[in-house]
Amino acid sequence: MDIFQAIALAVLQGLTEFLPISSSAHLILLPVVAGGEDQGLAFDVAVHVGTLTAVVVYFRKILAKIIVAWFGSLAGKGFNEEAKLAWYVGLGTIPVGLVGISLSDATQEALRSPLVIAAATIVFAVLLWWAEKRAKEQHEIISWWDAVMIGLFQAVALIPGTSRSGITITAGLLLGLTREYAAKFSFLLSIPVIALAGSLKALELYQSGIAVNWNFMFIGAGVSAIVAYLSISWFLRLLDRIGMMPFVWYRLVLGVVLIGVFAGQA
Repeated sequence: MDIFQAIALAVLQGLTEFLPISSSAHLILLPVVAGGEDQGLAFDVAVHVGTLTAVVVYFRKILAKIIVAWFGSLAGKGFNEEAKLAWYVGLGTIPVGLVGISLSDATQEALRSPLVIAAATIVFAVLLWWAEKRAKEQHEIISWWDAVMIGLFQAVALIPGTSRSGITITAGLLLGLTREYAAKFSFLLSIPVIALAGSLKALELYQSGIAVNWNFMFIGAGVSAIVAYLSISWFLRLLDRIGMMPFVWYRLVLGVVLIGVFAGQA
């Protein structure tokens, strides 16, 4: 991997991690189009650190409030909206953790098939379209039931091509949340998921004893953090104006391209 591929992959990861367009679909397509080599486990850890940093920095004020409120609830000071939100993020994380642990290595490898990713990209684009069309956008207050349902939908994102942000926003819309609140809860819900995934990859990297190119690590973390921060900011500002349909059409085109590229290799 050279510096140009490192920057391209970091930009792609930072951009697609939080948009409802599937980062896995793009990351399998880029090496085919550009002819580059696999980025390796160490670089995966770096871009996870970058995207996690971006979402934590962007929501730092909200996070500070809900962390303080969460500790207050543990100390018996009651449950305000921030405390409930903290518990709901934890509640929504449980399903993906349980499903992730239960998946065998063989199943995970089978799900990484390019055609599976292409199919998921298209199928969940249609589901996002349906949610967008019937969205009532009634409220910006989430319940424990909403958190559980969004968490169950998030577990489906373990199928590459689904898009974690896409499927959780879809769930939020179906439950009557506004687009903006569904997106914000999706991003908050990403924090423990990205942290857990990054920690597992870091442990795997440590156990493997693979040599680390620290220059590429810093490039990957820095570039992905900047791009992810800008991506979150842009998405939330424009969401009510453009809706979800541009992402639906993009996913449909991407899925067809993936099928065209990989169908002959199956």
